[in-house]
Amino acid sequence: MVKGPLALLPGLVLLGVIGYAGKLAESSIKAFGAAHKLALPNIEYVFWAILFGLVIGNVFGRRSWFRVFEPGISTYELWLKVGIVLLGVRFLFADLAKLGAPTLALVVLEIVLAGGIMIGLARLFGLGPKLTALLAIGSSVCGVSAIIATRGAIDAEEDETAFAIASILVIGALSLFAFPLVGHALGMSDRVFGVWAGLGIDNTAEVAAAGALFSDDAAKVAVLVKTARNAMIGFVVLGAALYFASRGGRAIEGSKAVFLWKKLPKFVVGFLAFSALASVHVFSAAQVTSLANVSRWAFLLTFAGVGLRTNTADMKKRGLRPFVVGAIAELAIAGITLALVIGADRLIGLQ
Repeated sequence: MVKGPLALLPGLVLLGVIGYAGKLAESSIKAFGAAHKLALPNIEYVFWAILFGLVIGNVFGRRSWFRVFEPGISTYELWLKVGIVLLGVRFLFADLAKLGAPTLALVVLEIVLAGGIMIGLARLFGLGPKLTALLAIGSSVCGVSAIIATRGAIDAEEDETAFAIASILVIGALSLFAFPLVGHALGMSDRVFGVWAGLGIDNTAEVAAAGALFSDDAAKVAVLVKTARNAMIGFVVLGAALYFASRGGRAIEGSKAVFLWKKLPKFVVGFLAFSALASVHVFSAAQVTSLANVSRWAFLLTFAGVGLRTNTADMKKRGLRPFVVGAIAELAIAGITLALVIGADRLIGLQ
């Protein structure tokens, strides 16, 4: 078996081929509509990349020969982080200020409400305390990244982590398609939809995808709002660790500040660093354009990986209760955040 960097090559090529196929599908449909003067829907590459990856992963993912692609496919989370970091060049600190106090207040409110809803339903369905914590933090803060960070902090079992991740991934895959449909049906503006997507969808990849399916401007707002949620992960995970440590009669070893830094997603720090550099005009206009294009290609690989890693057979084997709890809770969270965003926009304006 090939080891080292060369082992990544087949999977990276597959991610690139699927992602590029998604771009070709988007451009081909646009060209066909323009040539035949048809008003076809603008279905962007993120949809096609995920769809193609989903089909390939579920048809061939169980074959023994497909294992050669796994090392490269597993890098899709790295590309997500690279994409988010480089996306920082498109966000000046002035843009963050433009979110305004109402949007930032909605971020805090979403974390409290989402966590509370998930905890209540998990207890109602008799899920264990650690699985409940994983689902609650995953749904309220930043999806799979939060679940992985929380697992180590509270010593959750592998099967609990798998259940939580599977639930979040399935629901996230459905959300990224459902949110744009609802947004267009309600005639939401780019900014209002971006705020809703950033609040109501868990994983950063799905947030970026849903935003991009709606519009480029919506994607910018959605990722910015989601980044504000992501920035809370260290504090939320620290709270969970302290809670479970106190239940077990033990304390967190070492500095809490060091613990907080370890749990904070470093791609959030990178995003803010690039935003700071762009805000003081370290990059030229051409460099900003180039870095933003690299970010888009990184996302293209990410979306292909999301599709390849969504295995419907595995989802069925892991049981229904966590999915039922997750589905009901996420539906409630989506509805509540939608009402909050529309209400805030009408009362005080989010434009």
